[in-house]
Amino acid sequence: MLSKFKRNKHQQHLAQLPKLSQSVDDVETLFSPADFREVLLQKIASATRRICIVALYLEQDDAGKAVLAALYQAKQQRPEIEVTVLVDWHRAQRGRIGAAATNTNADWYYRMAEEHSGVDIPVHGVPVNTREALGVLHFKGFIVDDCVIYSGASVNDVYLHQHDKYRYDRYQVICNPQLSDIMYNWMQQNLVRGRAVHRLDRLHRPKSPEIKNDIRLFRQELRDASFHFQGNADNEQLAVTPLVGLGKTSLLNKTIYHLMPCTEQKLVICTPYFNLPAVLVRNIIQLLREGKQVEIIVGDKTANDFYIPEDQPFKIIGALPYLYEINLRRFLSRLQYYVNSGQLIVRLWKDEDNSYHLKGMWVDDEWMLLTGNNLNPRAWRLDLENAILIHDPKHELTTQRDHELELIRTHTTVVQHYRDLQSIAEYPIKVRKLIRRLRRIRIDRLISRIL
Repeated sequence: MLSKFKRNKHQQHLAQLPKLSQSVDDVETLFSPADFREVLLQKIASATRRICIVALYLEQDDAGKAVLAALYQAKQQRPEIEVTVLVDWHRAQRGRIGAAATNTNADWYYRMAEEHSGVDIPVHGVPVNTREALGVLHFKGFIVDDCVIYSGASVNDVYLHQHDKYRYDRYQVICNPQLSDIMYNWMQQNLVRGRAVHRLDRLHRPKSPEIKNDIRLFRQELRDASFHFQGNADNEQLAVTPLVGLGKTSLLNKTIYHLMPCTEQKLVICTPYFNLPAVLVRNIIQLLREGKQVEIIVGDKTANDFYIPEDQPFKIIGALPYLYEINLRRFLSRLQYYVNSGQLIVRLWKDEDNSYHLKGMWVDDEWMLLTGNNLNPRAWRLDLENAILIHDPKHELTTQRDHELELIRTHTTVVQHYRDLQSIAEYPIKVRKLIRRLRRIRIDRLISRIL
């Protein structure tokens, strides 16, 4: 059992976080990617003051084109609106994994700027590290006037369910002037005006090696760049706290760490890639020993966005979903006792050939973490992450919360035994050979830290 002192230490961290008062009527949960697309386009069309789109990428496909066209249309109709787009610097200047870097997203941003001469919509590339593998822009939250549209999704066809396939995420619309001001001003100060940030909608862009020293300094500055604000809510009312973090010791990571042990009855975790940092695994085990219930909802390996069907040419990246399943099987084999007792519930999400990208935490009926953080070592150490922590002591959001979780569970099956998951011996031969080769040279551990 946790000592009373330690338990209070975790609760004390949450109690001392600055909190912004939130009206329950101004929190709306969207329940599908199509709803998310529709609301996003509606908000852009009705904007009066400002729009800031921040995402890992804004893709040159039908959904991405619709969003960028909506931004240009809004700016043409109301030139006084401030419109800003922020995407990852490296991701925008390459093709998809395995594809050549021709006609990249950055090239498309430039063409759109040329086609709309006189309508300035800056697209800024944010380099979080000198190489994409060592850190990306994973900050989330589209800001339109006084509303924050929060989701782990980027902008492309599958995230917005533009055609047949979708990638399932979480979607919340929080209207709060203080919250939107804090996030918007932070992005303007630390990202738009960051020393290594350059516009991608220009023909002449610096090469990454030319700005590598600026990128290193910029990364260090981001490590120290927190949200600074005075809270206006106490611990007895519905409130929101924006969090940002880069690096192992960030306030965001500390808050996630302290949030879990505050569970009195049940903790629910969503993550698309089962690769939890060791410190979070220890938290889960401690909760189970205390008699608390833990539910983990994770994507089936075939619902992973890196999964390659067996009838398609195999690439090394296609081994990742199997590595995550190996992690999950090992985790469950250690904790099978708690699975048998019903304390530990692990659900695998799968809906035909759609993919799963949900993240977040629910602690009892009191705390809800909205985040793009995958709760993995990469998010813990390498990427620029953020979150909105919702405190709901009066359970005003219970109806929305329960409905969201009910829908998330719809396409899931409960793992009754770790042997329900395939072993390495049952994997396709190319996957099996690759994983065994990686294990011989112990590179699988390195891969799990950066992907």
